[in-house]
Amino acid sequence: MSERFDIDETPLSGLMLIRRKQRRDERGYLERIYDAHDFREQIGQRTIVQINRTLTQERGTVRGMHFQLSPYAELKLVSCLRGSVFDVAVDVRQGSPTFLHWYAATLSAENGLALLIPEGFAHGFQTLVENCEMLYVHTETYEPSHERGLHPEDPRIGINWPQPVTGLSPRDLAHPKLTDAFDGVKA
Repeated sequence: MSERFDIDETPLSGLMLIRRKQRRDERGYLERIYDAHDFREQIGQRTIVQINRTLTQERGTVRGMHFQLSPYAELKLVSCLRGSVFDVAVDVRQGSPTFLHWYAATLSAENGLALLIPEGFAHGFQTLVENCEMLYVHTETYEPSHERGLHPEDPRIGINWPQPVTGLSPRDLAHPKLTDAFDGVKA
């Protein structure tokens, strides 16, 4: 039991929903984003090697669905620091009983939720309001030659985006729709 976080399992094995606990007083609050001690069971021997921050200005914008292949497969902790997003993880692990199933949570500055996304999951989000700021904590560095992606509107996955999908980057638009030949990645 952590004083700083509630860590809950989701229906997809290894994917965790995290609730940050704020310590409040008359001045405001302190909120821990990450703590190696509290996440030792989920992080194991991995090391945090990269932290990224994004700002997405337009409501309805989708970023994703991205993942990296081994040996650059990464575990990431994703938090929303400003605004509100529909955050999605898709299981792409070869042989997983939940292969191509997705899970989503609304992450916002107000609700203090985050997703801890293990290797073998594609990740993306849709902004629910303007000016959403996200923070990502990664266990691997970004390696473009090992990056892959799923098309956010792939009918085989069937993500139920809460708003019409807009603002896709050329890179995300170029991700092909899955064929039966895609049997997942080794996690």
